Amino acid sequence: MARSGLGQDPGSTAAVAVIKRALELESESRYPQALVCYQEGIDLLLQILKGTKDETKKCNLRKRISEYMDRAENIKKYLDQEKEAGKYHKQIKIEENATGFSYESLFQEYLNEAVTEVWIEDPYIRYTHQLYNFLRFCEMLVKGPCKVKTIHLLTSLEEGGAKEQQSSGLKEIKESLRSHGVLLELEYSSSIHDREIRFNNGWMIKIGRGLDYFQKPQIQVTFLPRILMPANYNRGRIPPEEENRLAFQIHVVMDPVFHSQVLVNIIGNRL
Repeated sequence: MARSGLGQDPGSTAAVAVIKRALELESESRYPQALVCYQEGIDLLLQILKGTKDETKKCNLRKRISEYMDRAENIKKYLDQEKEAGKYHKQIKIEENATGFSYESLFQEYLNEAVTEVWIEDPYIRYTHQLYNFLRFCEMLVKGPCKVKTIHLLTSLEEGGAKEQQSSGLKEIKESLRSHGVLLELEYSSSIHDREIRFNNGWMIKIGRGLDYFQKPQIQVTFLPRILMPANYNRGRIPPEEENRLAFQIHVVMDPVFHSQVLVNIIGNRL
């Protein structure tokens, strides 16, 4: 890359750095990350090409862009083949205090209209903030694009003071899902340790902390809103004028901010 002939302006320097990183990642067989870097580097090179007047430099740039586009296309074909063969494996490392990793950003890519059934194994769906995490995950499924009809939850049974809270919270979520035509099947195990989410289109996601990878909220959540929160949901527990304010407040404090580093492993095993 030292002989690229790109100049020393910030745009050229950035393009060289990104393409260099793409080449390194490709040599390490880290293909998903390499593809992202190639795409970013190609975009930067195209921007440089638009502003280049010298025909010799333009010719050199076109050749390099063509070369990197070929590399990116070959990687994409390889990854598509791996997905179809059920060998796809992607790992996402979420650093401590990172943001921007909502359930939608992690799972939406693997949800389509073929998804009608979901299995969740997570021993920690017990306390209010954990129940709320589960509710948010279910809400994402209900919104689509998948057409989920059954959600299976395998979790552990709380034996302490929060037992009634867990039982009533899951019952409330189950009723809410039923109103959207979704069946929630609950099962408890005292020996469950692994955390896993499976979709019936063949994708399996393993998260080190399960659904509970957000920091614990700074306010005491005293109720669980229904899925998609219909306007008439209240049951007299809080004044109507307070409901939206509290719902918004809960949403804010539950924004994705993490306890510690979290590893997310996505495995393709198409059925």
